[in-house]
Amino acid sequence: MTHNIYLYIFVMAGVTYLIRMLPLALSKKEITNNYIKSFLYYVPYACLAAMTFPAILHATASIYSALAGLVIAVAAAYKGKSLLVVALAACAAVFIVERILPFLQ
Repeated sequence: MTHNIYLYIFVMAGVTYLIRMLPLALSKKEITNNYIKSFLYYVPYACLAAMTFPAILHATASIYSALAGLVIAVAAAYKGKSLLVVALAACAAVFIVERILPFLQ
């Protein structure tokens, strides 16, 4: 299991690096196109999201606690909270839902 995590990290780093490096290596001039600049800016975030989203739903004992943590994290991030606050709020939501679920079943 641990080896898969390292593999994901290396693949993500490689893909992110190649996508951002290739235009610079192939073009000797500065990139002035705003669309291409915007695309290159958001590539790391898109790669990270695509690789971590499936793991989010399987990281807890229940899909319900995972969804609760995801919803709370998205809501906190949408409100502009810091990364620490988002992570703590998601962890707290998962913890609370995991403690409540046995009583609901």
